[in-house]
Amino acid sequence: MATVKLMTDAQADAIPAVKAVFDDIRETRGSDFINNVWRALAWDPESLERTWSQVKSVMAVPGALDPKTREMIYIAVSAANACSYCVHSHTAAARAKGMTDAEHGELLRIIGLASMTNALVTSLQVPVDPEFEAWQ
Repeated sequence: MATVKLMTDAQADAIPAVKAVFDDIRETRGSDFINNVWRALAWDPESLERTWSQVKSVMAVPGALDPKTREMIYIAVSAANACSYCVHSHTAAARAKGMTDAEHGELLRIIGLASMTNALVTSLQVPVDPEFEAWQ
């Protein structure tokens, strides 16, 4: 159950700062769809604008990583942080950017393996190898 109300398009249109962000989301993504996360954040226009600006500056600009890879990383971090909404949202985005069933399956295996080995190494308190610290 949601802890906040989701802003409708009619409500967003009445708040210029929110309307501007929603319009930018639509333009940037080439879609009329506004995710619920943006509708929830819209009640705080400053947080909405700041969060969208940060997301846009990382996820919607050219970079060394292709868009599908970025989405797959977002899935992994979201799974590690137990954010069901983000896992679903970024899985849909990765699929829209070409992630195959085979890639998704491999990604889930890597996430599961990393979670298990991270927990194991953390519980054992394994010291970091000096060779790895050289990169710092």
